[in-house]
Amino acid sequence: MARFVLVADTTLSREYHSFPLLDFLPSAPTQRVPGSVYRLLRGSPLRAVGGRALRAPYSLRKIEAGLLREYPASDVVVAHEDYIQDFVDEDTEVIGVTTMDPLGLAPLTMSFAVFFRTRGYAYVRKEFEALIAKVNGLRHGKRARLLLGGPGVWEFTVMPEEMERLGIDRAFQGEADDVVGDLFRYISQGGAGGSLFQGGFQTFDDHFRRHRVSDERFLSRYQFSKQSPRLEEIPEIVNPSVKGMVEVMRGCGVGCDFCEVTLRPLRYFPPARVKREVELNVRSGQTHAWLHSDEIFAYEHGPHFEPNGDALQELFSTVMGVKGMAYANPTHGRISIPAAYPEMIGRLSSALKAGPNNWIGVQVGIETGSDRLAAIHMPNKTLPLKVGPDGSWAEIVWRGTHTLNKNHWRPAFTVQVGQSAETPEDNWETVALVNRMSRSEVDGRPFEFTVTPMQNVPLGKIKSKSFTSLAPDPSQLAVYYACYRHLYRVAMRNAATPRSNGTASAAGIGTGALLALGAWATLQVISLECKRGGLDLEKAARYGLDSRIAQGPLIAS
Repeated sequence: MARFVLVADTTLSREYHSFPLLDFLPSAPTQRVPGSVYRLLRGSPLRAVGGRALRAPYSLRKIEAGLLREYPASDVVVAHEDYIQDFVDEDTEVIGVTTMDPLGLAPLTMSFAVFFRTRGYAYVRKEFEALIAKVNGLRHGKRARLLLGGPGVWEFTVMPEEMERLGIDRAFQGEADDVVGDLFRYISQGGAGGSLFQGGFQTFDDHFRRHRVSDERFLSRYQFSKQSPRLEEIPEIVNPSVKGMVEVMRGCGVGCDFCEVTLRPLRYFPPARVKREVELNVRSGQTHAWLHSDEIFAYEHGPHFEPNGDALQELFSTVMGVKGMAYANPTHGRISIPAAYPEMIGRLSSALKAGPNNWIGVQVGIETGSDRLAAIHMPNKTLPLKVGPDGSWAEIVWRGTHTLNKNHWRPAFTVQVGQSAETPEDNWETVALVNRMSRSEVDGRPFEFTVTPMQNVPLGKIKSKSFTSLAPDPSQLAVYYACYRHLYRVAMRNAATPRSNGTASAAGIGTGALLALGAWATLQVISLECKRGGLDLEKAARYGLDSRIAQGPLIAS
């Protein structure tokens, strides 16, 4: 048994057959995706050793490492989801749960809810509530307190009444690496003797203005104290993480007005420190490292967000120099950097050993094809390029994609609909960009990218639970249709020879075929909903292909 039992939201403890886009599967509505299909695609839980999770989400490993600074290993357990009951008894003081999207309010999950106009649960919420019910059953009649943490806590600040309904004692908002021992002690003692924390939470209005709300169900750092740990106060993980994830930096600083991450201070982890965590994961049998950042090209960046190619090359070379490391990729980056620095991307590709059999994945928020919306909501995302002198936003995105593909990087793009000040013309510019890139080539092969549409739902609509009244207009439907039509094209192209960094297997081929079938079925459903919403599918399929850009050097014939 243990004093502190840590467990992850079960949707975060799967590897989804190593197909990156399947990580978004739990966002699907339960009313639209059959349970049998969902269970097949999510795969089995990760292995357990003595009831403990062999691998766990990186955020949970950080909390574990922070606790182990103050408590013996016998006091702290990261439990496998199937064996939580083995560690909870009368001596357990705190059960900590980390979560990403507990109430299904994350952008992609909301996108499905709005598009399909359903109030039914997404799988991510269904699984979270099942986990909490299990935990509450195990601690019933015992002293253990239930503490919720992780990036998904913000959703309870929007719907705090759900804390009561689900029986969650407290939720912590913010970074806790340096104070986690104090936090768990504070919770176990019922709030006695602590001055580091205060009740309440931060929230934002529809214009991204920050407010503080008093609410004793929530905890955060005392508002007049240090809000984030210094680099040296963040512990290194001591046990393996899911998908070999390690952190290389925190913060972003780009300043997009729809993203809370930009408010975090920038901190960069030295290559030697990153290497130690990578080596830990390799010893557990993992050969792939996900290098997590909120903006990889901001790593040790220069003035005006100019990238530091030497620092990035050293970081990537250090990771790939770990014995047993086969491939690695950053998690997030902006598209303006490969557009502006193609030679640097070539050097980084060499460091990462990119090639036809080793594609580097990276998530990129391009958000829109509209110059106007880019200037309003994310003016710094183009830096060090500027829209106008260096081309339109669409041209910058195209050039960046061309550079990435030429060097065997495969970006996973996201775009938004429903942003404030949005017009139908803005959305049609996004449609044009997606269509043009979908038919573009580099070195005789099609552009390799995915693009996922996300609904920007104002917090006021979420709070009033009236988001299902946000019927997408034809221009927004056109964005959905163009994106899913492209995803269908990619799935069909890759179904016969599915690859994960160059390797194919019977399981991979089978999963690839299933994904292709799923892409086809999804497109049929999307098409039907778009028709019902008044969209001319033929117009959406051809829009932008006859424009000036399409006739110029940007688009292959």
